[in-house]
Amino acid sequence: MALKESLAFYLMFFLFAGFVSPQLSTTFYDNSCPSALQIIKNTVDAAVQKEKRMGASLLRLHFHDCFVQGCDGSILLDDTPTFTGEKTALPNNNSVRGFDVINTIKANVESACKQVVSCADIVAVAARDSVVALGGPYWDVLLGRRDSLTANLSQANTDLPAPTLNLSGLISAFSKKNLSVNNMVALSGAHTIGQARCITFRNRIYNDTNINASFALSLRANCSTSSSNNSNLAPLDTVTPTNFDNYYYQNLLNQEGLLHSDQELYNGNFTDSQVISYVNNGAIFFNDFSNAIIRMGNISPLTGTAGEIRLNCSKIN
Repeated sequence: MALKESLAFYLMFFLFAGFVSPQLSTTFYDNSCPSALQIIKNTVDAAVQKEKRMGASLLRLHFHDCFVQGCDGSILLDDTPTFTGEKTALPNNNSVRGFDVINTIKANVESACKQVVSCADIVAVAARDSVVALGGPYWDVLLGRRDSLTANLSQANTDLPAPTLNLSGLISAFSKKNLSVNNMVALSGAHTIGQARCITFRNRIYNDTNINASFALSLRANCSTSSSNNSNLAPLDTVTPTNFDNYYYQNLLNQEGLLHSDQELYNGNFTDSQVISYVNNGAIFFNDFSNAIIRMGNISPLTGTAGEIRLNCSKIN
């Protein structure tokens, strides 16, 4: 089965299995704002060309948005007198980025179509276009999400998977969002691009035993035991950090997963076989990743008359 046909099959499977909201559609803006997707792509391509790391940042925004209140653009909201936004949550503070790119995309889209395209949809499409810009797979993004009227700091602190989680913790975090173990292992492959802060992997490089000794030693130079190094960065994939490929999984086979949670996927567990299959066949990884992120993008979307279409992604209308 060709890749495009395979993705179409899985899309239909998720639809009839109840995983995809019937109110979301790949053609949602075809009449109301036909230029929207091209505008988003052009803006993302320019941002990624300027800074390769931005591709990973925009992909991560989609993940961190969907895991808190669903894919509703809540992560984009600044604090207000009535609620505290999610930007200062422990997993996001001084870490999640790309808000300026989303704001630029929104301004560009608004110039073409006034108050038609939601910020939540922009985040979802920007994630796809970022992956494609870095050599990864294309998938048809389901559209029609609306924007939330509030954020959830507490849920951001509890529901976003921590880099210290073991396998059972990871499975539980993803299962809570109706994502399977297969989805979890595939979505973890997003770590084939991007960087992580020293504070997220310090304990691993000094205390974990399932880590390549030379790899750990090389990381300690830029991540000492001092908290002054907390924000120092290291690539999640040391071999091809700006290419969306399957090398992340090869790193796991070499015990060179940067985060403790990364290496848990290949650590004498039942997920080992899935990791090996992705090492041996990048097309399988691309297919599974595409299916998983489509499913992730359907976590509790606001549709119909719920929420709103924000004029400014950082604040409610």
